[in-house]
Amino acid sequence: MSADPKQGQGGQRKQIPIKIDEQMLGGVYANLLLVRHTREEFILDFVGLFPEGGKLNARVITSPSHLKRIMRALQDNVNKYEASFGKVVESEEPPKAIILGEGSDKPN
Repeated sequence: MSADPKQGQGGQRKQIPIKIDEQMLGGVYANLLLVRHTREEFILDFVGLFPEGGKLNARVITSPSHLKRIMRALQDNVNKYEASFGKVVESEEPPKAIILGEGSDKPN
């Protein structure tokens, strides 16, 4: 038996089926990411921001160690994208005064 739980016999990675419901297949649009953290977790709020206002479309809560793996995977994919399509130029930062809806914490 392998010591790595992600690997099966013979050193091959196990495949884990992931179910996706119909609503999730379409995805959501986000052009703003608000990030907060505590000692135990990171909170990522994905917002669709438009001139008339914004809408929180998704909130992801994850551990610091998993966030590091996410960051590594994102950087790897940006590098691959730029190798295929050229350098990505960052857009302007959104206004700093972002206010979340009633009952929400203000972003840090």
